[in-house]
Amino acid sequence: MFSMVSAALVEGNRLEITQAEGLVHRNVAVPMSILWQGPQYFLLGAAEVFSNIGLTEFFYDESPDGMRSLCMAFSLVNISAGNYLSSFILSLVQEFTARGGSLGWIPDNLNEGHLDRFYLMMAGLSLLNILVFVFCAMRHKCKEAS
Repeated sequence: MFSMVSAALVEGNRLEITQAEGLVHRNVAVPMSILWQGPQYFLLGAAEVFSNIGLTEFFYDESPDGMRSLCMAFSLVNISAGNYLSSFILSLVQEFTARGGSLGWIPDNLNEGHLDRFYLMMAGLSLLNILVFVFCAMRHKCKEAS
């Protein structure tokens, strides 16, 4: 969620530079350092490391002894399904925002788009995901130690 907020802030800054330099309708690079993307990639990488370790630990501890490999495989299938869902969401956003002659949030020329809105929407979905996770985690009962 913090990575998406960071990406939205950087994209908003990039769009402001685009406006100030008069590059909105030109398909050219914006004079902005690529290092602005560093914080969001750091946050995303740290989140993936911590979540994958926690996911592995959870499935190893909570699955029956004879099903640990299968449960680990299901966790990886879950990650791949999430990636497909992200692609589907991206397609839906473009479909719903590019109506009525509008270019939408994610046009071919990003200088004319609003990718920052997409990042904020993804941050909102991440917040919703965290709330559902906390709801489920509070009701989870750990496996009995054998």
